[in-house]
Amino acid sequence: MEAKKSPKANLENKKIIFLEIGFILALLIVFAAFGYRSYEKDVFNPKTSITDNSIIEHVPITIQPVKAPPPPPKSNPQINIVDDNKYIPDDPDIDVTATGDTKVPVWVAPPMKDEVIKETEIFKWVQSPPEFPGGLVAMMKYLRDNIKYPTYAREVGIQGTVYINFVVEIDGSITAVNVLRPIGGGCEEEAMRVVENMPKWIPGKQRDIPVRVSFNLPVKFTLQ
Repeated sequence: MEAKKSPKANLENKKIIFLEIGFILALLIVFAAFGYRSYEKDVFNPKTSITDNSIIEHVPITIQPVKAPPPPPKSNPQINIVDDNKYIPDDPDIDVTATGDTKVPVWVAPPMKDEVIKETEIFKWVQSPPEFPGGLVAMMKYLRDNIKYPTYAREVGIQGTVYINFVVEIDGSITAVNVLRPIGGGCEEEAMRVVENMPKWIPGKQRDIPVRVSFNLPVKFTLQ
């Protein structure tokens, strides 16, 4: 007679369930192991207590010797002995006989020496600064009409302000033109060219004397 196994007693069908239960139990054990904390108890032992056995170093107090100030320099004052028999008036000389018609001499200050102004001297600040003929408006019109925007600066989009320094001579002519702040692209060369070709200015004056004056001029280049 052949033995037959009941399907209910066959555990092969429940193998997956048992495997899942095993994984769940393993995870619970791992989580419990990670959450477990242990603390060490601090046991006080007076024999092994830490004590500060460092040696305190006593620094001796030193007193810096105070140097005596040097003696005052010896001087030999000259004493003028005044004759006691000579009368020296202490009060101002007052004319008690003066009347309203008495003429009082007028004090005249000594003439001041005129400061010699060297023709080669260049001034930065003067009483009457130099001026473009026609004023500031005329100068701006001159720059606007004569400046040609450099081709390279226009192509690459260079714009800004070029600062030019020059000297206005006593006859109004322009000399010693140089660039203080360039922006590149040929703008400073064009600004120097226009300044060098300026008409004669009204020269600056110091005490009504024409003098050489240093002048700074901003030339603005703007693309439109």
